[in-house]
Parts: sequence; structure tokens; C-alpha cells
Amino acid sequence: MSDIVEQFEQQLNEREREQFVTYYRMLVEWNEKMNLTGITERSEVYGKHFWDSLVIRSFPEWKRYAAHRGSVLDLGTGAGFPGVPLAICFPSVQFTLCDSLQKRLRFLDAVTSELGLKNVSLVHGRAEDLGRDKAYRSRFDVVAARAVARLNALLELTCPFVKPGGAVLAYKGPGIEGELDDGERAAKVLNAAVERVETFELPEGMGTRSIVVVGQRAPVPPAYPRRPAILQKSPL
Repeated sequence: MSDIVEQFEQQLNEREREQFVTYYRMLVEWNEKMNLTGITERSEVYGKHFWDSLVIRSFPEWKRYAAHRGSVLDLGTGAGFPGVPLAICFPSVQFTLCDSLQKRLRFLDAVTSELGLKNVSLVHGRAEDLGRDKAYRSRFDVVAARAVARLNALLELTCPFVKPGGAVLAYKGPGIEGELDDGERAAKVLNAAVERVETFELPEGMGTRSIVVVGQRAPVPPAYPRRPAILQKSPL
């Protein structure tokens, strides 16, 4: 077993270790039938997907909401990152995993059933539509999004879901500096503010990651999110 897997499993209890083993197995099996991830080697999945997903555990925003059994939306969850790893480790927090592709949700339905995750619900839809739905708008303490879009566009998609006083945690790769000015401008329009950027190194030289922490100050103006064509043509 690689050092990364050993290091990762040392942070877990026995049930969590078993759940991650099962998650990895199902990810590889289902990936043979559908395109879930380009990363399938065990140590890379544990480092670049599992470890990466859980890095926010040390953030004060996360600790506050986790302690109060908060609600979390994983927008554009794909194969379940970061939502499923977080749901495994925080069973008292309620997670909603959203994706626009039904086939990914079929995979996640099988995963959450096999892992016995009672704190996860799945939603099929586009952020531009769901962000205007009263069932989801301003309903979540935290919205997490991983490699979805440039920061200014991402905030228009995520901020409408966040309660005032809540936060967007945007998982980004290296080079976030080139997105910050546009992101800060968009945040202001959306009654939010970029509070800081947390940068960290994945183990075994697997790369640099950044997480942009955005605080939601007040409800997002009703004009947002805009229709996809307008959002793409005229980003904030």
C-alpha cells in the first residue's frame, strides 16, 4: 500500500476506512462503463480526490457549521467530490449533491446506498435553474464547488444557494491569482466578499491547490443567477 493511502487512513476510524475502500472500488468499476474520472490509480485517487476533498476540515468556517449540524451543497459534484468524502467523515452534517448529468447521479445513488450514507440527498439539475428555485435558494450554510468554472462565473452559480452568513468554498488549482480580481468584483455584485485564499500542497508532490473562501453578507439580488447564455456572454 502506498504511503499516501497509509497516511490518509491513519486519519480515519475503521468504518471510515472501509467506506473509502468501497468508494474507491466502485469508482474504478463504474469508470469502466462511464467517464467519471481520469484518475484511477489508487494512490492518486486517495491523494488527488479523497485527501483534496477533506482539506477544508481545518477551516474555522467548516468547524463552525459541522459543529451545528449544518447543511452543505456540493454543486457540480461529478463523481462525488468533495461531497462524498465529507459526508463519510461528517455523518451529522446534511449534504446535497447536485449534478446536471443523470448518469453521475445513478453512480452516486449506488455509492451512497452501498456506504450507508443517510446524510446525503441527490439533486439533478443545472445551477442556473436550481438557484432560482425556492426549495434551494438561500438554503445552505456552505456551498462547495470543485473545478467548476472561473471564479467570477462560479460565484454567480454558487452564491444564490448560500444563506446570509454562510460561505462558498471554491476548490481551485494553482494560478488562482489570475481569477481573484474578477472574483472580487462578482462577489460584490452578489452581496458577498472574498475573504481569503487558503493554499496547500497535496502529499507526495501531487500538486498545489487553493480554496477561495467567500462569505455571503446578504441575500443575492433576484436578478442572479442569469440565464446560461447571458452568463457565458457577459460574466460578472
